Amino acid sequence: MSKFMKTKFRETAVQHLTLPAHGSLTRPHFLEQLECYLNKELEALDTDDPKIQELKLQVYQEVFGYLIEEFKTYKPIFSSIKREYDITLACLREQIRDLLPLRAKLVLVTEQCEKRVLDLMIQERDEIRALKQECQRLQRIIESSRGQQCALQIQVDRLKEDLAIQYELYRDERDARKLLITKYSMMHSTQDTEHGDTKEDTESEDPVLVKMALQVCREDLTKAQVELNRMQAEYGDVVPRRDWENLNCLYEETLGKLKNLQADFDQMKSEYDTLLEVHRQSEVLHSNQAIMQRSLTPRPKWEHCSDIIVGNERCGILFEGQSSQNKLEILLQQMNRQDEFFLGLGFSDYVPIFLRYEGKFKNLKLKKADVVRVIKDTWKDKTADNEKNDDCVDLKVFFHNYLVDQYKEKAGEWAYSLMERINNNLNDDLFCLFNDILTGKVDESIYHGQTQLQSHLLKVLIRSDTTECGSLTVLEFGEALKAAFPLKSDQDIQELLTVAQTQLESNGARIAYQTLYTEDTDGKHKTFLSLVKSQATAERLQYINELRVQLEGKGTVNAKHLRTAFKTIDPSLDSETLDWNLRIAFQTKAHELKDIDVNTEVVLQRLSVANVKRAGPK
Repeated sequence: MSKFMKTKFRETAVQHLTLPAHGSLTRPHFLEQLECYLNKELEALDTDDPKIQELKLQVYQEVFGYLIEEFKTYKPIFSSIKREYDITLACLREQIRDLLPLRAKLVLVTEQCEKRVLDLMIQERDEIRALKQECQRLQRIIESSRGQQCALQIQVDRLKEDLAIQYELYRDERDARKLLITKYSMMHSTQDTEHGDTKEDTESEDPVLVKMALQVCREDLTKAQVELNRMQAEYGDVVPRRDWENLNCLYEETLGKLKNLQADFDQMKSEYDTLLEVHRQSEVLHSNQAIMQRSLTPRPKWEHCSDIIVGNERCGILFEGQSSQNKLEILLQQMNRQDEFFLGLGFSDYVPIFLRYEGKFKNLKLKKADVVRVIKDTWKDKTADNEKNDDCVDLKVFFHNYLVDQYKEKAGEWAYSLMERINNNLNDDLFCLFNDILTGKVDESIYHGQTQLQSHLLKVLIRSDTTECGSLTVLEFGEALKAAFPLKSDQDIQELLTVAQTQLESNGARIAYQTLYTEDTDGKHKTFLSLVKSQATAERLQYINELRVQLEGKGTVNAKHLRTAFKTIDPSLDSETLDWNLRIAFQTKAHELKDIDVNTEVVLQRLSVANVKRAGPK
């Protein structure tokens, strides 16, 4: 609202806030001006803006603020009401920001479950379809075999009848032949007794009998050959009973498998329906919880006061056993004790480049989450810059450039406020490491070494997860730890395994390894990754102690002596890593290492604050 409008409102506020004396219902002119201004501001808003509701709320807050300013008598109570509403809105916005990732995660988990169930259903449907087709094919084969068996049985019956008729004909023929031979023999013997001189005539008739027998045998042979050919032609495609029994057994086995698969599918479908019901109930519960949270009065979260009262431990000590009223008084006292302004340290060479300012700078009283965000963004940009450029920029210079690019003329306020907050939270690993690297106590390679160590472990765990379900058994997790850290002892591996189970409360069940990489609200890693970093630090210091023993008795050391010592305690060390270690130790470039002699303790101190570690077994 312009200055003219503010002045106009003040001039007309007293004149038009009360009704006219004669009791008419004319609206006050100040109220009409407020409504006119409100309507004008609301119409000027862009309805397509995603933050339209916040902009509308801002307009109403401005109007309410002008109303409070004009009503001097009611200003305290109106200000209290507005302040409570602002605090409640801030708390609700914070809760919404906390719940948004959970809702996205819930949607992602739901989609993964549905996708997995659909994949299983598609896979089972294809297998069931293939089994049904195979079952139908076997049924058709069995029906065809049964039809062929019936046809063959009919042919066999018909052949038996033909064979019986043919056998009867052969038997009659045989009997007739025997009778004929007997009659002929009797006639021949009678003729011999009566006409002894007719012997030569009888002998001449014997070839006729032989010819008749030969003709009958040839006819019998022809009939038998015809019958054999017919039998071979009709029974050539008949399936043996043994093969039919094998096919029947295979059919029964396939049918049993089909029933088992159908039962498994029914069970899976019932489990899927149960999961859908649980998901629906969880959504209802979530919506009810959201409604309850909106309807309930928000309670103060005193643990957030650790951003003002330095450190969580001090906050817990001051608030222990105190009522809400006493906690509020303690918080106000601590806020009053903080300096409102910082005094610039000037442009001297001993002042870090990011603190080289003069004058007074406002204390922004940053929250811990803001400091964590700045530190992580700085490391992210610094890592990207190191990958692009061969010559790495010092962190102090890069941090100064980052603050200037991000905050322009307020870079000084942010620099002093950040350092004040960091120095008050040096018990935090993230803050302490960043401060040590800024002040030169620790080399930047320590941070990159920890990041690479965690990334390498996560890649090994993902490769070990062959089922891609996001979890590993205890045995698989232990094997993955051994593969990721081949130089660790069995005791260290077991300690990591125990801490992982304790953190996840798995109790011998599967270990959801991705959950081990989650951070708390302050950006701190939990116990498992903290143990990984502490073990790496202990191994690095032990490595330096072995080097110290190797260099014992030498007051000064040169590049040749240090190279020999490294190769003695770590034969697997490659030349590139060895050259990097030497550059760290002598703080110079590779081509300047030959003629330098440095105190042994100084060399060991420089190596102990850098990411110098063992490359292979002893």
